[in-house]
Amino acid sequence: FAAGPAPPPPQLRKARRRSRRWREGGQAWKKARARLPRGFLAGKRLAELPWGSLEEVLKFSGDSSPFLAVLQKTVFHPLCLKYPPSVQYRRRFLSELIKKHESTSSEPLDQLYEALGLVLNTEESTHCYKNYLLPSGDAITLRENVAIVSWGTTGLVTWDAGLYLAEWALENSEVFRNRRILELGSGIGLTGIAICKVCHPREYIFSDHHEGVLQQLSENLQLNGLTLEAESCSHYREERPNRQGHLDVDLKDDHVRISVKEMDWNLVSKDELAKLQVDIILAADVVYDPEISQHLIGVLQRFPRDGGNRATPEVYIAFNIRNPDTYHDFQMQLDKVEIGQETVATSWKNLFPYDQHANIVILRLHV
Repeated sequence: FAAGPAPPPPQLRKARRRSRRWREGGQAWKKARARLPRGFLAGKRLAELPWGSLEEVLKFSGDSSPFLAVLQKTVFHPLCLKYPPSVQYRRRFLSELIKKHESTSSEPLDQLYEALGLVLNTEESTHCYKNYLLPSGDAITLRENVAIVSWGTTGLVTWDAGLYLAEWALENSEVFRNRRILELGSGIGLTGIAICKVCHPREYIFSDHHEGVLQQLSENLQLNGLTLEAESCSHYREERPNRQGHLDVDLKDDHVRISVKEMDWNLVSKDELAKLQVDIILAADVVYDPEISQHLIGVLQRFPRDGGNRATPEVYIAFNIRNPDTYHDFQMQLDKVEIGQETVATSWKNLFPYDQHANIVILRLHV
């Protein structure tokens, strides 16, 4: 028999194994460098940050350089320095990072402890910032309340269904291009700001009912470059009391006209809705009890149906199904008033940090 190839010498086998480990470590580091900063800046749940990728990196690194790189891309990132997450979040993140470093049996890293010391000496605030990095390199920055419930509302924080709807919108930007869009229950603005930045709508109308939410929403629009300026500039602002004594704010620029409107679903009339002449209606995480379901369906029924020069608006509602009974009740109420429904096909891109274990769906309604 012909002799087969001679096995490689031990030194070569070791070199190949070492090379393979370094490649694996490099891939893990590439993943950690991309996902850790994105999750941290957006205030993603600490348990869902890619700690495993960082641990893989540490297996192949003989120094503290990965920790210094993570520190620069998170706590010392320019966005974090200007618009920081909550003090508690930064403290817990740094504590976890220090634990990871201590597990490597390396010498203490002064920069980690100095960063933690700075955070510990920072006064707690009732608000924080979350920064969402977009594929374009741009970012969305939102000012949020730290508490889930404040001022008697849950509308001062961003919820998972809003993140999910924003991600779907960015993946399907052609749906919104050059369209007039109304968002019901906009909250502090994540979904709408994302669509205005990326999807090129003709007009976007943010709406909510709570005065504190509307104020925070307007501040977030300005925070993201949607500045209200004088009429002589490329933007104009128009303020007028609406019939409930609040102010509506309009903004127009070269690309999209943006409105912030106070809207009570129980009081807004058919004529008022018809004047908006919208092509698309959006809502996210607005249905969490049967009474609110009835109010939402009521306002949808008051929009003009097909006829004349305008078609019936397309309606997309995003739900985080926390209680299946509430969701099924909403579907039954839709059936009673003959509003058709279909589930929109989606995929998990994880561009925004919603809970991967949440049961989120997007319904398209046919009113």
